[in-house]
Amino acid sequence: MLLKGKHILIVEDNVLNRVVYQMTLGVEGALLDFDRWGREALSRLKRSPKWDLVILDLMLGGGVSGFDLFQQMRALPDHAHIPIIAVSASEAAVALPRARAMGFSGYISKPIQEEIFAGQIARIIAGEAIWHDGTPAVS
Repeated sequence: MLLKGKHILIVEDNVLNRVVYQMTLGVEGALLDFDRWGREALSRLKRSPKWDLVILDLMLGGGVSGFDLFQQMRALPDHAHIPIIAVSASEAAVALPRARAMGFSGYISKPIQEEIFAGQIARIIAGEAIWHDGTPAVS
């Protein structure tokens, strides 16, 4: 399993996208925790030192944005080393450069390409930056 035992916190408000995460990452052995609106993300992050990755949707309901959450997470000294990536349906031409400039560890455009997603996540956890604008993968 590509992601066996890796702890991933996912902040995602769309139920269908959460199912995609479960089907692509969970089946590869990842241990997933979800926060639907971003309201509990910081407390969940603080509760465990074991996070290998945080995935943030950039467009959350209730006035919370992934960009705001990113800044709040990076302000936590004990968790500053954890890679944080944006996975978003935002216009990649705008959101990707902003995420890069802010210091995200990567960006993956939605819709997620299920055949390559788990591999992308494994590479990010291993320290590689992935900046995927949604261009279809070439087989």
